[in-house]
Amino acid sequence: MTNYLEFEKPLAEIEGKAEELRALARANPEMDVEKEAAALDKKAADLLVSLYGDLNAWRKCQVARHPDRPHCKDYIEALFTEYTPLAGDRNFADDHAVMGGLARLDGRAVVVIGHEKGHDTKSRIAHNFGMARPEGYRKAIRLMDLADRFGLPVITLVDTPGAYPGKGAEERGQSEAIARSTQKCLQLKVPLISVIIGEGGSGGAVAFATANRVAMLEHAIYSVISPEGCASILWKDADKMREAAEALRLTAQNLREIGVCDTIIKEPVGGAHRDGAATIAAVGATLKALLAELDGKSGEALRSDRRKKYLGLGSKGLAA
Repeated sequence: MTNYLEFEKPLAEIEGKAEELRALARANPEMDVEKEAAALDKKAADLLVSLYGDLNAWRKCQVARHPDRPHCKDYIEALFTEYTPLAGDRNFADDHAVMGGLARLDGRAVVVIGHEKGHDTKSRIAHNFGMARPEGYRKAIRLMDLADRFGLPVITLVDTPGAYPGKGAEERGQSEAIARSTQKCLQLKVPLISVIIGEGGSGGAVAFATANRVAMLEHAIYSVISPEGCASILWKDADKMREAAEALRLTAQNLREIGVCDTIIKEPVGGAHRDGAATIAAVGATLKALLAELDGKSGEALRSDRRKKYLGLGSKGLAA
């Protein structure tokens, strides 16, 4: 069953009517409703193009959070072979919000790390809705160390509302773990490529995405804070999340303009949730292209380029 977003209600009505007609025809084989149903299908397809042709920032937030978008596990299962998950931070526990391990992309050995949100209530609770605790970031650091030691490219798949803000996480050094993970990204002497596949929330995303190349799906978002959190702080009113989303400039298109995002990966019409296979294939093609782009660069050059990229962010605005 399709999960419709708030702004897709007119689309839901049209597609619902088309399905009702076909259900009637299945119950009464003598009825010929295909012409009317096809006309509704055409109307729905046109409306879908119109709705997604000019999404504002808040609607992109809704699309980025859609429960049916492909998640980290889907990408790993579809794009990578010989995936060998590695668990635990060798310190406290294994954080199921972060998954990662050794794998092959198009035959090439890599280390892949990502946030996993889960697909249903049970798996979302198990994965803590993609919100990592300190042990998740320490697990990522361990995997990046492994990649650096053996000269393996690192690929990160980012999809998190942000790091988990619970009491236990703070007691175990959440901010320090995030900072260390970000630092490790900057120290690597192997290619580091990050793809924002849904939400890129706060330092929880930065800790995985301080990369040589950052790609974003067309309707993904990446921001220092959620629109709701921003609205609560600035206006003391979480209902002003629409205004906050615009002010944060969190869309892939906004971030491409200022150099945070290097590549935008086009999504199928109607968003990644309407054609997960096509979305995953597009991400795979982009990963291969970006890896090829970084091939041949020395470890020092990769590290230097990465540091320059982030130290130079905002310099255009300052110069202006």
